Amino acid sequence: MEYTASELMTVNAARLLRNGDSVFVGVGLPNLACNLARRTHAPDLVMIYEAGVIGARPARLPLSIGDPTLVSGAAAVCSMYDIFTLYLQRGNVDVGFLGGAQIDRFGNINATVIGEYNHPKVRLPGSGGSMEIAAWVNRCYIITPHQKRRFPEKVDFRTSAGFLGGRSERTATGVRGGGPQAVVTDLGILEPGEDGELMLTALHPGITIEQVTANTGWLLKIAASPVVTAPPAAEELRIMREELDPQGIYLKG
Repeated sequence: MEYTASELMTVNAARLLRNGDSVFVGVGLPNLACNLARRTHAPDLVMIYEAGVIGARPARLPLSIGDPTLVSGAAAVCSMYDIFTLYLQRGNVDVGFLGGAQIDRFGNINATVIGEYNHPKVRLPGSGGSMEIAAWVNRCYIITPHQKRRFPEKVDFRTSAGFLGGRSERTATGVRGGGPQAVVTDLGILEPGEDGELMLTALHPGITIEQVTANTGWLLKIAASPVVTAPPAAEELRIMREELDPQGIYLKG
């Protein structure tokens, strides 16, 4: 069965979630991944949106973190301040999904500028809540297309901390969160090694190691035996196409 790169990334991101996880959900593909997981293998997933919604059960695809559909059927509604202080910083959020314009070899994310900060080639949206999410969630997952320009050896600006210059450097900061646990791309999955440097641990069907390394801006380490991910199942595709994003807002292409 044919599928797009967006569908492939969404399915593989959803499979990382565990039943009962509390998840900080963003818009776009992370939103689809969480809702897909809740409709398949993780019915007790607790979805948290930074606008102040806990236990969201949206009847339709939310267009933003403040979409009114998030409130109907939710377990609780509170302030954004409460979400970040009483839930995130206290360790009550298991998973955070992030994306960015650049991800480097230690999982640091740039969503601020391309080029020099004072004279950027491109100015990007910036952090929002991603800096806090990257620092304090127990497990951080990143979703992004796998392109060389998106995977430089070192990001132009550290918007959100991965393992900084290595796992020990992150530990020295005192942040409690576990850092990036996986980067899901349209070519495969990268995971941190003992020192925090990302390595290729999984390939998607039909993808070669050479394709991945050619689209990575540093000498990428390869796991001893990279696994091959299972392709999207027919039911997973049906849920995404018919229930979650029938208009193809995020899944097109």
